[in-house]
Amino acid sequence: MSAVWDFADFDDHEHVHMFRDRASGLTAVIAVHSRHLGPGAGGVRYWHYPQRAAAITDALRLSRGMSYKNAMAGLPMGGGKGVILADEGVAKTPELLAAFGRAVESLGGAYVTAEDVGMSDADMVAISKHTKHVSGLPVASGEAGGDPGPLTALGVFLGIKSAIKQGLGTDSAKGVHVAVQGVGSVGGGVARRLAAEGAKLTLADVNLARAKELAEELGADLADSAAIMEIEADVLSPNALGAILTERSIEKLRVPIVAGGANNQLSTAADGQRIHDRGIVYAPDYVINAGGIINVALEYLGQGSREEVESRIHLIPGRLAEIWAESKASGAPASAVADRMAQKLIGRG
Repeated sequence: MSAVWDFADFDDHEHVHMFRDRASGLTAVIAVHSRHLGPGAGGVRYWHYPQRAAAITDALRLSRGMSYKNAMAGLPMGGGKGVILADEGVAKTPELLAAFGRAVESLGGAYVTAEDVGMSDADMVAISKHTKHVSGLPVASGEAGGDPGPLTALGVFLGIKSAIKQGLGTDSAKGVHVAVQGVGSVGGGVARRLAAEGAKLTLADVNLARAKELAEELGADLADSAAIMEIEADVLSPNALGAILTERSIEKLRVPIVAGGANNQLSTAADGQRIHDRGIVYAPDYVINAGGIINVALEYLGQGSREEVESRIHLIPGRLAEIWAESKASGAPASAVADRMAQKLIGRG
């Protein structure tokens, strides 16, 4: 396997650590992209990868995205990400979580972990027994922290409404057809908020039973998880895993707006130009989906109530509008505009 700095997604990362604990079965990667603004903050995901190199790539891409996300959200935090490899035959046991907690603690605060795909707030509690550098723990009502999913969903919902205004010229989601890919904690929350405002919904998820149950609850239509990328609608909202916007998939899009909570939606930087060239309003993912990290960062910093968290999340539409205005003025893709803004904030402009 190539050295980590030979990976295409290595971007002057400050730290990339591989951890192996034979006793618990832990195999993990922790990547810290930048600490220019503060400790590298970002969740840890528990996921099966066909090749271990793919886990390193994911950690590199996601940690860079967290640097940009935290910077654009105005947080005094850098960017980091953890990945625990869910290898066949290895269960997510208390011993494995303890080993990951010790791995985080060994970095001395360079990385602050939280909940991501495949992890829960209960897992964060288990990890917190072995490191103080963890957030997303259960909190009292009205305080910042806890499950970041619903707060991410709030930000994505507000961002979709901002994109609808930008692309369709209306302030409401009523009657707007939104195709939602992925209806887990974030996508499901987004769908419920859109339904409450009268949007027409088409839902898809690799977990068909979950998608069907939510579709029945909301009176929505169902689509195949792959086919939804080609559905004719007003908005495509990707809320599952990333790299779904490729040269081929962008050619087949039948929507004027793409706005969703999935991380790293663009497969390559060139795909940002492709989606721009098609005249599609694109909401950069690390701007629209910042609600969760705002929540857990303020918890970790001890700086905010739930009211403060929501107040900051309501700034997301304004940031998106600023990006789209600069994109229109400069002719550059929204993705490139956002990247330049973020890079400047982390001292790499």
